[in-house]
Amino acid sequence: MLSVFYRLNEFMVNKVAEYELIVKQITAIISNEPDIIANMANISAILFEQLTDVNWVGFYRVSSDKVNKLEELILGPFQGKVACIRIPFNKGVCGTAASSKKTMRVANVHEFSGHIACDTLSNSEIVIPLIINDQVIAVLDIDSPIFDRFDTDDQVGLENIINVFENIIIQHGVLN
Repeated sequence: MLSVFYRLNEFMVNKVAEYELIVKQITAIISNEPDIIANMANISAILFEQLTDVNWVGFYRVSSDKVNKLEELILGPFQGKVACIRIPFNKGVCGTAASSKKTMRVANVHEFSGHIACDTLSNSEIVIPLIINDQVIAVLDIDSPIFDRFDTDDQVGLENIINVFENIIIQHGVLN
């Protein structure tokens, strides 16, 4: 128990430095890989292993039905318990982040209007959209059983990771 407490305090005190190391680790692993799904899987695994007090880390990918003009998120690579498979745009934290193209940081998901409870143990959440050519192609979703788990340092660190991922996708020309 003491080592877990020490690790948590160590992460909290050195959070910015920890995120800088995580960005370097992710960059080293995904920079030469053009496959988006494989990179999502490795990013999810690294974040699930490195971040404290998280119970779900993963991606939801945008799926569009052009005939019915329906956009939704569909489950992608993740670490954690079984998850919701489809989330409509504008629904829940993930759908709201996707439709607004903005990071959503929610201190208490139970107070978020329209929250979709995939895991009742989750109490806070952060969702960062992955945007290529002004189009959201996915969102990174991270849940925690701790209320108010995510702060500005987490948001900046995770947005940096997504920026690296976006640049690698562009560099490989995968979506052209």
